[in-house]
Amino acid sequence: QVQLVESGGGLVQAGGSLRLSCAASGPTFSSYAMGWFRQAPGKAREFVAAITSSSSSTLYSNSVKGRSTISRDNAKNAMYLQMNSLKPEDTAVYYCAAGSTIVSIKVGGVNIWGKGALVTVSS
Repeated sequence: QVQLVESGGGLVQAGGSLRLSCAASGPTFSSYAMGWFRQAPGKAREFVAAITSSSSSTLYSNSVKGRSTISRDNAKNAMYLQMNSLKPEDTAVYYCAAGSTIVSIKVGGVNIWGKGALVTVSS
């Protein structure tokens, strides 16, 4: 069973950038589609981005499209989310997720969750 650990969260000013990382343990990381979700205080968890196992395709939510890039390195068992032009409304706990396909991940079909990393964007 793959385990996921997020890192790279923290406090950043509006307009700044941040790169989140997701480290995976286990030999089957490369077989999973991967994604990022976020949950702001008092709100439901929402889809952010997803990437296929081979990095051939990606999906983004409208809220981050054009400002964020999801990527992965199967040799390092790692996935990343580069976020630019951050806004206060990007403040949330960001979760790493593994699933079967990017389409299923987008609608919440997640097999494995990380524990989350807090990103705070100050105005």
